[in-house]
Amino acid sequence: MTVLLDVQNVTMHFGGVHALTDVSFQVMTDEFLCLIGPNGAGKTTMLKAITGVVQPQKARITLNGKNITRHPTFRRIRMGLALTHQIVRPFYSMTLKDNVALAAGHRRIRNIFGALTSSGRRREHVQALELLDLVGIGEHADQPVAGQPLGVLKRLEVARALALDPKLLLLDEPLAGLNHIEAERLADTVALINRKGMTIVMIEHNLSEVLRVGKRLVVLDNGRKIADGEPGKVMHMPNVRAAYVGKEAENVTA
Repeated sequence: MTVLLDVQNVTMHFGGVHALTDVSFQVMTDEFLCLIGPNGAGKTTMLKAITGVVQPQKARITLNGKNITRHPTFRRIRMGLALTHQIVRPFYSMTLKDNVALAAGHRRIRNIFGALTSSGRRREHVQALELLDLVGIGEHADQPVAGQPLGVLKRLEVARALALDPKLLLLDEPLAGLNHIEAERLADTVALINRKGMTIVMIEHNLSEVLRVGKRLVVLDNGRKIADGEPGKVMHMPNVRAAYVGKEAENVTA
């Protein structure tokens, strides 16, 4: 395997708050890495640093061998990054299919709304249907987004990100707010997408699902990396158990 994402010495301070301090890790092509840690560990800040939403005081970030440390977010997306948000943000007045088709047309047409009225929109709609089927909501394709349950919206968010044709898919708590059955099914879908060749970095608090489907863990605590490795071994490390104090740690390692 080759290194797809190389994150080195990311340091991010907000005033006196040290959100990240010298955090480094690599993501290999086709890997499924879960970035975990207790609340306030710096996980979301790390994703924001990778996508360029925030500029760290110190960092070197490369994607597919190219230095993207100072690139704006839109350039990083064009180079192969895609991010889903914990709070879903679809176009509620449109159908699920049109939401995904809109994303699928991003490279061909600068005006994204033109993607739905161009002569080539059929191709985007075909791709949209394929992606909606892949994430398990193809039967809802022609339904409006408004009124859809959270489980469908979460899957739509993943389909829209995949429509950008990324090299690396970043997932920010995709299971948040879902019940046990929905979370398990979406975790299985994410694992399937990885098996089909998509490199994935996922932030997730649902440690049961992380341990079930994740292949490697990077653990942050108080802005520092405290562990990196195979899930079962990492969750038995004393410092990781200490980060997940008490009952939660006992549950995830049982």
